Amino acid sequence: MAFGLTSLHNQHSIEPLRDFVRLATRCVEKTNDEAQLIAQLKPLLKGLIDDDRWLPPAFAQPHPQYYQQYLLHCDPLERFSVVSFVWGIGQQTPIHDHGIWGLVGILRGAELCQSYAPDAGGFMQTVGKAYRLERGDIEAVSPSLGDVHTVANAMTDQPSISIHVYGANIGAFKRHVYRLADPSTSDPEALRKDFISGYSASTIPNLWDRSRS
Repeated sequence: MAFGLTSLHNQHSIEPLRDFVRLATRCVEKTNDEAQLIAQLKPLLKGLIDDDRWLPPAFAQPHPQYYQQYLLHCDPLERFSVVSFVWGIGQQTPIHDHGIWGLVGILRGAELCQSYAPDAGGFMQTVGKAYRLERGDIEAVSPSLGDVHTVANAMTDQPSISIHVYGANIGAFKRHVYRLADPSTSDPEALRKDFISGYSASTIPNLWDRSRS
């Protein structure tokens, strides 16, 4: 059917993501040790983000108001998930945690991150200064490494995109958002709210259609 040939040939292969998913699956089949998985998956993620052409345009689209969280793959047993985060100009997260291990790799643009941790009373406070992650940089997060932060698009003239790998189905995993200490309450729990993020699209990329190669 000739009508489809031009669009097929213009699409870059999604093979790098397929290869990453295959290798990550082998890793989670062998161990559930957080430190080992972070060490094993970090170079794999580095290889994935070295070239950004594999990411389908539908999963790289910013929203005019909200950052987007697109599911790229979820392991059938929900042992890991791969997500693209797309930040429009001026967009950022609230203070939030993850509750599980994760890796964040910058695919396009740059991100500005600020870490937080509870003080002696359990209230969230900033830790150090905000820092910038550039294209190709990778950061690990987990409750044992440091799990609470904000993330913002560091670019003033374009969207930024990062690829995240988490040790669960992150869009279905209960997490928390926080507010900083407030004189109106002495209870840090009052400044913490449960949330489940979900995803920004109801579809995921087709990794297994090799007819496009």
